[in-house]
Amino acid sequence: MATAKKAPAKKAAPASTATAATKAAVKTAAPAKKAPAKAVKAVAAPAKKAASPAKKAAAKTATAPKAAAKKTPAKKATTKRAVNAAFMKALTPSSALAAIVGGKPIPRTEVVKQMWVYIKKHKLQDEVNKRLVNADAKLKEVFGKAQVTMFEMAGLIGKHLK
Repeated sequence: MATAKKAPAKKAAPASTATAATKAAVKTAAPAKKAPAKAVKAVAAPAKKAASPAKKAAAKTATAPKAAAKKTPAKKATTKRAVNAAFMKALTPSSALAAIVGGKPIPRTEVVKQMWVYIKKHKLQDEVNKRLVNADAKLKEVFGKAQVTMFEMAGLIGKHLK
């Protein structure tokens, strides 16, 4: 009886061939990974949110005594901040501006406040766009045009103060 020799097992492909095959697979798979990655993130996000309340509850219980201890000494004294002297300097309004805010010298901040009181009293703020002020006869002398924005108004008022 003759014994038959078994066929030798196939050898693995050389390393360079396997590497080339792997690279080819990666190149073809790489673009496919980018598109599903967004979908995976969207799917993974709700799972993350579901886990976070438990973590938050654990974090609150762990840090609650520390937070309470920090809040007590951290209270600041309720003192007013120093006001810049340039804002409080009394300025004399022009005759056109004096018709609205009065003739005596007053600070720039008060002039703006009184202008807004006048605008609101006479309902001169635009109904559609609240940032616009529609000028009446007195305001038209100060502004020089029929409608201005609230940001332009401060600059236009400054021209009438000395």
